[in-house]
Amino acid sequence: MPPNKYARITFLLSIICINVTAQKIYTIQSRFDKNMIPPVPNYADLKAWAAHPDKKDLADTVPYKSNLADNQVLAKVDVFFLHPTIFTGEPTSQYEWNADVNDEVMNKSVDGSTILNQATAFNGSCKIYAPRYRQAHYYSFLTPNKEDMKEALDLAYSDIKAAFEYYLKNWNDGRPIVIASHSQGTIHAKRLLKEFFDSKPLQSKLVEAYLIGIATQPNTFEHIKPSQSAEDVGGFVSWNTFARDYYPDYYNEALNTSLCTNPLTWKTNEDFAPKELNSGGVGQKYTFVKNAADAQCNKGLLWINKPYVKGRIFLNIKIWHRADINLFWMNIRENVALRIEKYLQSH
Repeated sequence: MPPNKYARITFLLSIICINVTAQKIYTIQSRFDKNMIPPVPNYADLKAWAAHPDKKDLADTVPYKSNLADNQVLAKVDVFFLHPTIFTGEPTSQYEWNADVNDEVMNKSVDGSTILNQATAFNGSCKIYAPRYRQAHYYSFLTPNKEDMKEALDLAYSDIKAAFEYYLKNWNDGRPIVIASHSQGTIHAKRLLKEFFDSKPLQSKLVEAYLIGIATQPNTFEHIKPSQSAEDVGGFVSWNTFARDYYPDYYNEALNTSLCTNPLTWKTNEDFAPKELNSGGVGQKYTFVKNAADAQCNKGLLWINKPYVKGRIFLNIKIWHRADINLFWMNIRENVALRIEKYLQSH
């Protein structure tokens, strides 16, 4: 089979796989217990980082036969990347509400999915810092006990804050910063931006925030505004991907008023962007696919037609959440490089 055909089939199967896997959610029966939480991470230890410039990790890789390079050693800017929820299944320890950063099985799952398929979009122009954190279990978003959700997310954010403070003190050295996140990571990234950047001196160091995979309102911040073009700096972009003409059941719970940035044009209007503007996506097997998807913003949602892969006729997926970054991987890579160039020119 020709390599290009193999890549397209792998892309198709991997997208189907991650969407099916996402449906297998464990239900936590107990209430959140502050006496039953995993050990606090030590961010002085590189083992507490899923990706770090001073160690070899999966954030250093590029897709096979893509002619791309990991340029972190030359990068003048850092990215602080916050990964999405990987803790979805039945816990294998006594810790149910939050994951243990010492769980090697969980860490391998994090690294082989989000670090490989998402964080790598930034290794062309940024040094990548991605902390492991006691991520809240996916059931935290489903539980009827909102206090349990708050406790689990607060615990997760306490790690994010500690990791960022350690990064600032020991490694940043005044360098510009990109904030990038997906799903649960974006919940924490918005909180981090409010606490450390918005209307604070550190805001001048913000190149851009890529707040992907969670409904984010245009007025989320006081002074950090939605970017309106591919060259804007100091702002934020956000999108949530769904099949064309589909509105999820939870649409009116925040998505209907959320910011939608089209990752093929980097504009917030509702103009259709054809697949020819898509520089390439990656599948879970980290295969590169040119012109993976088109895109169009519609009333808070990013709509796509079925991805342009072999066998697309069989795709009936409506919620493309897990592929928010995968489908537009190369466009993100190109855009962060452009924004960094513009930032450095003006600062």
